[in-house]
Amino acid sequence: MPRSRDIADRLDALLLTAEIPDYPAALNGLQFASRGNVRRVATAVDFSSHVIREAIAARAEMLLVHHGMFWGGLQPITGLTYERYATLMSHDVAVYSAHLPLDVHPEFGNNALLARQLGLEPSAGFARYKTIDVGLSGRADVDTATLADRARQLAHEAGGEIVATPFASNRRTRHWAICTGAGADADTIREAADRGIDTMIVGEGPHHTAVQARDLGIVVVYAGHYATETLGIRALGDFVAREFGVETQFLDAPTGL
Repeated sequence: MPRSRDIADRLDALLLTAEIPDYPAALNGLQFASRGNVRRVATAVDFSSHVIREAIAARAEMLLVHHGMFWGGLQPITGLTYERYATLMSHDVAVYSAHLPLDVHPEFGNNALLARQLGLEPSAGFARYKTIDVGLSGRADVDTATLADRARQLAHEAGGEIVATPFASNRRTRHWAICTGAGADADTIREAADRGIDTMIVGEGPHHTAVQARDLGIVVVYAGHYATETLGIRALGDFVAREFGVETQFLDAPTGL
């Protein structure tokens, strides 16, 4: 049976974690080591006390997450933080996290899988961050309401609902862009306008992005941060199961966002 380091090394090579830039708190890769073999792997969007308990209940020896252990930045190892670490150590559960490297992966990435689920064929990137495009974009000729309905189905499966900026009932989407998670901000709205993108599908964004997008003639479909980022981590778990012959289980923990 593999050890957590074996799985982590394979995922690092697959996702190019050493090459893809990310926010400092992402700390992609193996975040918490373990001593024993790994027979069962749990996957989840977010690292949390709830997810730790669910992973232990599932008898997992390793937890793969999209949002890792350190999103809150530097914290003293006291209180809740201590309890989380102590629980992981006492049950010998490793933690591996992949943020932007998972978002951008062409096969297992959140954006690629969301485009596929929506029936869209990417031809370019979107949402530039440092040296990479986090999202995807492309051309289409699809009814915008149909596109929103497909996004709504995904959101419903994850226990959420979409919000879309207003659009006419006969509107067509001809140039789209996708950025999962917190995909709508002033920069991505501006990028969409500059590139002639008429429809954006994102996870979430602040109120002002909806106001700004409407003034620019862009429809934004907010399909849920959690919902749009369940896709990649599920696919990564399936990959690990095939590659290492271990059992995997997705731990569903919707946030409502």
